[in-house]
Amino acid sequence: MSLLNGSSLTPATFILNGIPGLEEVHLWISLPLFTMYSIALIGNCGLMYLIYTEKVLHKPMYIFLALLSLTDLLMCTSTVPNTLCILWFNLKEIDFNACLAQMFFLHTFSGMESGVLMLMALDRYVAICYPLRYATILTNVVIAKTGLLAFLRVAVLVVPFSFLIKRLPYCRGNVIPHTYCDHMSVAKISCGNIKVNAVYGLVVVLLIGSFDIPCITISYTMILRAVVSLSSADARQKAFSTCTAHIGAIVITYVPAFFTFFTHRFGQHTIPPYIHIIMANLYLLTPPTMNPIIYGVKTKQIREIVTRFLYRGKENSSLNI
Repeated sequence: MSLLNGSSLTPATFILNGIPGLEEVHLWISLPLFTMYSIALIGNCGLMYLIYTEKVLHKPMYIFLALLSLTDLLMCTSTVPNTLCILWFNLKEIDFNACLAQMFFLHTFSGMESGVLMLMALDRYVAICYPLRYATILTNVVIAKTGLLAFLRVAVLVVPFSFLIKRLPYCRGNVIPHTYCDHMSVAKISCGNIKVNAVYGLVVVLLIGSFDIPCITISYTMILRAVVSLSSADARQKAFSTCTAHIGAIVITYVPAFFTFFTHRFGQHTIPPYIHIIMANLYLLTPPTMNPIIYGVKTKQIREIVTRFLYRGKENSSLNI
């Protein structure tokens, strides 16, 4: 370790120790992670390509979906390649500043995902409750501004994590029992007082969650009231079908996220560390993997475009034969 600060020991590098206790099966654990990451890359890139190239998808709902795909890709890419290098090649060393950068992108894009889901819920609320004003309310300028605000809101809250980590002394060593650098995993190896880190991390989660989750809940309560009041059964079914994919995305995002957050702070003595680390990796991989599948299956226009694209490709290949 190198002494970079006169008042505290700051390591030049950290050692990410993978999944302690499961070192012998690191290779087997990496296989499902690699498979999920590959599906996430293909699915989200494919979804963004379809939305970009198909003019019929140039609507607010699909633009928000493209933003969700981009956020998912950046979130999982901030950690998974590094995790696979640890599990495959035992490349555990990470520069101190690189660790801080990974921490910033990880927490920023995981927090931004919550913001995008909230914006998508508001989009469905406007589309179903105010269909005639939908195009005038959600213009491209409004979408761009809300997307930028969703990013800036989280980035401003996450930046202090780096300063809180830098102020800590690391006189016990530099080995992090994790596959990536997240705020509390790094803080816990310090020999200093990490109460401020724990409290501020809790405040950030509460600030984001206490705004996004009520907005999502209120939006869907209003949507449910509007849908139930529709006289046509076909209209009710169509309205429900546009929301089921989004509700599925909300569930697979918030459930593992809250499990990971609360076990990090309150369940460390009852839940084995390797369970927490595996769940922490799945929490970052499950939404990016499942969201393209959920929206591809449940969204009629995307499903029809994908079917047409595959049929066209099959037809071209048969002509070449």
